[in-house]
Amino acid sequence: MTISKAFIFDMDGVLVDSEGYWKQAEYEVFTSLGVEVTDEQADLTKSMTTLEVTQFWYERFPWGNVALEVVEQLVVSRVIALIESEDCLIDGVKSFIEKLKEKKYKIGLATNSPQRIIPVVLKKLDALHLFDVALSADSEIKGKPDPAIYFSAAEKLGANPEECIVIEDSYSGMLAAKNAGMKVIAFTNGSKTKDFQIADFHIDSFESDRIEF
Repeated sequence: MTISKAFIFDMDGVLVDSEGYWKQAEYEVFTSLGVEVTDEQADLTKSMTTLEVTQFWYERFPWGNVALEVVEQLVVSRVIALIESEDCLIDGVKSFIEKLKEKKYKIGLATNSPQRIIPVVLKKLDALHLFDVALSADSEIKGKPDPAIYFSAAEKLGANPEECIVIEDSYSGMLAAKNAGMKVIAFTNGSKTKDFQIADFHIDSFESDRIEF
């Protein structure tokens, strides 16, 4: 039996409840450029990196005079402003991480979000000191569902993939972790609509007394 050495957390939807902020920021920025944003098409972008989302909308509604990289950063800046100003921390997650640290687990972060957002979230959570590694898909050729970011996180944590447990809230993130050979805990946060079937374990809340590792 393989002994787990590390826990790797996704960020959006696991540390902060930020999915709505991304949707709001993308709507505001892209509609200002003349993009006709629909809910149906926006759903297709949920698991993409910010650059991929920007490219997605540009291919359908090309705009002029503003570089894609600039537009991408406008979205990121708006999300940062919302995270800093709103009450968005996931209940109990900091205490959960502290308990893992007490048990001598290595703690990592692996997110499709841009690198700029990571310190903003960890500062708001007051958890910068709790993470041994914090990685963004910015540093990989492909983001999730490609497993590259999870292989990188395991290497930097000094653990083999099979020694890592990943906590994710999205199918694409869980798929990335499974394809890296890691165990997956689905953080459902009470959702009854998302697909969590590929996860090894499920938790609804980080405040549950039934969580033991």
